[in-house]
Amino acid sequence: MLQVPIGDAEIAPGHVFEWSVVTARMHGAAEPSQPSETTTYNQAKHFAVAHDTHGDDDAVSAYVAGSFEISGPVDRAALESALLHFVRRHEVLRCTFQQLAGDLSCDALTPEDVELKCVDVGPAGSAEEVRDYLHRFFQRVDTLSWPLIIMGAVVRDESTTVYFACDHLVTDGLSTPIAVNDIATAYAAYARGEEPALPEVGSYLDFSRAQREDNAAMDAADARLGRWKEFIARGDCFFPPFPLDLGVEPGRLYPTVNVTETLLHEREADALAARCEAVGGRLFMGVLAAVGVSLRKEGGPDVYRGLMPVNERGRGAHAHTMGWYINTMPIEFPVAEDQEFPDVMAGVRDACAEMRRHADVPFVKAWHLLAPQDYTEQRYWPYAVNFFSYLDFRKSPGAAHHTARNAKKHLWVSRSNGICFWFHRNDTGLHMNAIHVDTPQARKTKAALGGTLRQTLANMTAAGTF
Repeated sequence: MLQVPIGDAEIAPGHVFEWSVVTARMHGAAEPSQPSETTTYNQAKHFAVAHDTHGDDDAVSAYVAGSFEISGPVDRAALESALLHFVRRHEVLRCTFQQLAGDLSCDALTPEDVELKCVDVGPAGSAEEVRDYLHRFFQRVDTLSWPLIIMGAVVRDESTTVYFACDHLVTDGLSTPIAVNDIATAYAAYARGEEPALPEVGSYLDFSRAQREDNAAMDAADARLGRWKEFIARGDCFFPPFPLDLGVEPGRLYPTVNVTETLLHEREADALAARCEAVGGRLFMGVLAAVGVSLRKEGGPDVYRGLMPVNERGRGAHAHTMGWYINTMPIEFPVAEDQEFPDVMAGVRDACAEMRRHADVPFVKAWHLLAPQDYTEQRYWPYAVNFFSYLDFRKSPGAAHHTARNAKKHLWVSRSNGICFWFHRNDTGLHMNAIHVDTPQARKTKAALGGTLRQTLANMTAAGTF
């Protein structure tokens, strides 16, 4: 799987169909006999921001989407059955949300409550027309409107491109390969006249309920916040700033640039992984070390401080479940000029271990309890924040079929005040998707940092040096 802007995807023209989720039940409120279910802190914050900014000029739009290919003539009935099976399978996709008494609650429709409605959109005559259509189609997902997933297909005689988009309220980066695998596996089964055989999935509502119960009594004096407090004290801030100039004005949001580039090809990524393992680390630690060193080379500090998403699915049934199972944690390690590769890697390894020990503290909870008062009510991060994300798609459900399915993830954010990096590894190598503010200085800074990062990774791969 490759994370790439939809504008860079190569999708052949064809006949377009859309499927939307519908229900006979009135969505938006639970039945009188059914108590409202709780939601995670991530969901409550995300929904509150969408609600508060609805109709504002500075509202931010975003989507998390995916696409894949089916070879040969498509069985449209089997495809529709697969899409319906997918929505019925995952509880979070059947949830409706409502803000009551200042907090967010939800109502989970039963699998039998949901159906699909198909719309024949008609032909798209060129690859450019398809890309433009998909970007507009993906933007239909809206935090405040149900359903929170939309799906479709571009059908051709010899192949079909299947696609979907979700609001972040019900998805995260690891949900995309789960969705691709579920739909593709179910389609193949239905096309053979069989029922799909997929792993058990967990209840996202159970996960949400446990998170709230475990943290309901947490206040600013809670000992579990010790790691966050130490991080804040050393950096003198809750949100670690991106250390290079992006040419942005305080309090302003800008249109974004979205680009994916390859940093290392398959054999190079394997070689760097071996270098990292030789000093007790892993490839993602080496990439994080390279980012920290590259920022320092470009004028940043000799201590890397940033935020990093952490997967909370575990290895049980939730490993195959759609939802927002991501916490965000602080991480810091030294990258001084006089440090050698093994030394920096040791610092990264220790920092990751420390981060994992405290990963049970929800980011939004820490934000509300520890951030300065001016920041607790912020709609977005207050300034450009240093953010690092890494995914190895080779370890996700269905990874063995990603190449054959031409599986892709498409992430988009309309406006921003900073820069974010999503590093990801697949069967072809190591790649970086970056979304940053569209300013002349940000383009210059991103280009310079990208060049330094590529050279740093090359040095690490070839000789174990920076």
